[in-house]
Amino acid sequence: MINRIENFNRLKTSIAFLFLSLLPLNLSALANDKQERNVAAVVTVYRHNSHADIIVSRLLQTDTLDGKGKDSPLNLVSLYTDQKAENDTSRMLSASHRFPIFKTIDQTLTLETNKLAVDGVLLIAEHGDYPMSPSGNREYPKRRLFEGIIETFKKTGRVVPVFCDKHLSDNWKDAKFIYDTAKSMKIPLMAGSSLPSTWRKPAADVTTKSKLKEIVAITYGPVDAYGFHALEIVQSLAEKRQGGETGIQSVQCLTGEAVWNAGDQNVYDPHLFQQAWDRLPGHQTGEKMPRKSVKKPILFILEYTDGLRTYVLELNGAANGWSAAWEYENGKSASAQFYTQEARPGMHFTYLLHGIEKMMLTGKPTWPVERTLMTSGALDSLLNSRLAGGKRLATPQLQFSYRSDWRWTQPPPPPPGRPWSEQ
Repeated sequence: MINRIENFNRLKTSIAFLFLSLLPLNLSALANDKQERNVAAVVTVYRHNSHADIIVSRLLQTDTLDGKGKDSPLNLVSLYTDQKAENDTSRMLSASHRFPIFKTIDQTLTLETNKLAVDGVLLIAEHGDYPMSPSGNREYPKRRLFEGIIETFKKTGRVVPVFCDKHLSDNWKDAKFIYDTAKSMKIPLMAGSSLPSTWRKPAADVTTKSKLKEIVAITYGPVDAYGFHALEIVQSLAEKRQGGETGIQSVQCLTGEAVWNAGDQNVYDPHLFQQAWDRLPGHQTGEKMPRKSVKKPILFILEYTDGLRTYVLELNGAANGWSAAWEYENGKSASAQFYTQEARPGMHFTYLLHGIEKMMLTGKPTWPVERTLMTSGALDSLLNSRLAGGKRLATPQLQFSYRSDWRWTQPPPPPPGRPWSEQ
């Protein structure tokens, strides 16, 4: 009798699931129905403090990663891991939170049926054992994983929103492929860094529709992973200027003594650099940056088609955070530290997740994916410039325009931090 009841319940569940899966996705109506979504995660590796853990585990362990915070409206119903680390934590979480881990992306998105069984996909290709490109960019398999996702979309005849963590790809060709494919298939696509939405000290932002002259930002390395974050900071500021984004016409990456020479020749505004430097924690206003402590300085130079110029300095040994200063054409300037909680739960990722949640619920990207297409291409070209000995490279592929309606707001204060080693 018990077996008959169990079989009947399974049949009811299967019929209900089949009925729901046959319904066409109406993105415009998403905001009007139940504020909850079932999502799949496609990740490279899942271990403690990996990006998969820092983002996806918030769907399981609340936004503070300890079961004491706020629940997400996103329900993790399936997972695919491209690699299994020695210190993998996904199998433990699968057992305790009762979600399956599948061997293929198709199984992950269909739950081993012939229908798309999820309302959204988190593509998190960060961390794992993958090679470096000749230019020094980690070659995460974002295109391969994305192609696996779209194969299932095509097979099932439906699409759902996709979030791609950090850059779209380590190279322009694959980044543009992902972007163009999403456009042609009408897939709501969003990507990017946690830095644009994090805390700013003080709470400053570019005045919308203002004329910007120059941006100077400070970062630390590694150059590919954290240089991307710095470019996202710069682009989230630049896109707010009058006329919106116009595109980047050239980039250049200087290293070593050439960076100090550029500073001595006022290639970038020394007053803006000082403002950005003063915003980093532990500095007294007006103190000079100790060049001797920086063994391998790096400078990104980006020239936009409308005349805006931006500069990003990687100062390992002297800087251990992010900041930026910007000047308007009228001579006024502003600056801020872009603060991250360097302790668990790394609460700045929660505000990235809030943007992801909004897209999954509404079917509309919270910020433009073009921002991350721009930063992905810029980083690729900058690292190729470094490979070419600091040669200035024209970037016709980055001369595209877009507008952003996204506006930054100061998040609430973070909860007390815990050691990164804590679960």
